[in-house]
Amino acid sequence: MREMMKSLLLTLLVVGSLVQSYYLIYRLPGGDSVTKTENKYIKTDNMGPEEKVENLIYPDKMLIHLGEGKHTAFYPNSTFYNLIYSRLKGRSFESFQRIASENTDWNKIRNEDPGIELTFSQGIPVSLLQRVMQIQSDSLFDAEQINRIWIYTVPNETKAHALFFSTEGHVVYEAGKVDLTVQDVQQHVDFGKNWTPYSLVANGDYYIPEKNMDMVEADMDISVYTDEQMRSSLFFDPGITRYIQEKDGSQIYTDTKRSLQVRQEENWMSYSDPSAPPAGESSTDKDVLAAVDFVNEHGGWNGIYRLGLSGTSLQKSQVVFQQYYGAYPILDTPNFHYGTMKLDLERGNVSAYERSLIYTKQEAQTKRMKKLAGGSVLKAELAEIAKSSRIEDLYPAYVPLLTEEGLHLSPVWAVKLSNGAIKTISELGNIEQ
Repeated sequence: MREMMKSLLLTLLVVGSLVQSYYLIYRLPGGDSVTKTENKYIKTDNMGPEEKVENLIYPDKMLIHLGEGKHTAFYPNSTFYNLIYSRLKGRSFESFQRIASENTDWNKIRNEDPGIELTFSQGIPVSLLQRVMQIQSDSLFDAEQINRIWIYTVPNETKAHALFFSTEGHVVYEAGKVDLTVQDVQQHVDFGKNWTPYSLVANGDYYIPEKNMDMVEADMDISVYTDEQMRSSLFFDPGITRYIQEKDGSQIYTDTKRSLQVRQEENWMSYSDPSAPPAGESSTDKDVLAAVDFVNEHGGWNGIYRLGLSGTSLQKSQVVFQQYYGAYPILDTPNFHYGTMKLDLERGNVSAYERSLIYTKQEAQTKRMKKLAGGSVLKAELAEIAKSSRIEDLYPAYVPLLTEEGLHLSPVWAVKLSNGAIKTISELGNIEQ
């Protein structure tokens, strides 16, 4: 009897110990399951997936120079673009030397020598390019930002040339060792032989297709992230946020340190965190990595995006992620903000974050083929625009429009002007602001 009582008492003590441990871990202050630091945010369900920075770094276009004044262009996510870019990412580039470029006739090389030109619009830091391409570290240009990589061959020469163009004016670096043969380059160039022909304008700034261009017009099913989802994602403790309604109808939430403004009519949010950043200078590559991590944790990626940089300084960076539909970017317009995510960073700390609350569902509801004007019709319209401002670039894009049925994506030519403004030419040939 005594042994049975001892066993029963021991069992009660073990059960009591387990119950006490449960409350100590899960219910009392200090338990990991309820205690959060300011760097740990609530994970919100039903928002976008995470992304790696390597998947966000790629050229905005790929120009193929066929020789004899012939050219064509491939755009992201298209078959030949993906094939060529995947091959180039596996080749090595070493032994960089800075070369004199002021007296080089680049248009002559474009028109006469077969080659591939990758453009990165605002530029990508070399340290980030090294994450997607086999570029050997080199103190000579590791601190540069590259906006163009040009690989070409010259008749009667046995090696390929690989040039890296810096965003700093006319600074150009050539790789002394290139893991590409003349035959490799020619094989890549040959992919463009039967593609839409493009002609180079006189000043060499952009290319015009000689034929009309087919694009898909799409209507997409959409949903909208709620205020509660964004608050849960962005604030350490959403329960202590204070609500303020502005006269313009926008809602503002604040926890006394950070603020979130939601403009319901525009389906757009702006988040700000004025916390003092740590001492030191900003590093563009580290700011980009911090921006990707921040989006991963606070909203995720509701589609295909490409990295762009709007401006950098010793203290600040502005990182922009451009959204794509298929091979072409979606423009952020004055009348409807959509298609970009923008982050301001100070020494790795996000001080501002803007994005649309709209996200698309799976496949488009409906798709229709449309034609963008090419050849003489397009040249005439571009000549009219060029009378008032110099044209820096021309590329196909989509203008988004919010409708009662969802999101409408309309194909346009995007015309980038020297002052940074974008004009669009629709499939009907109408010039719009």
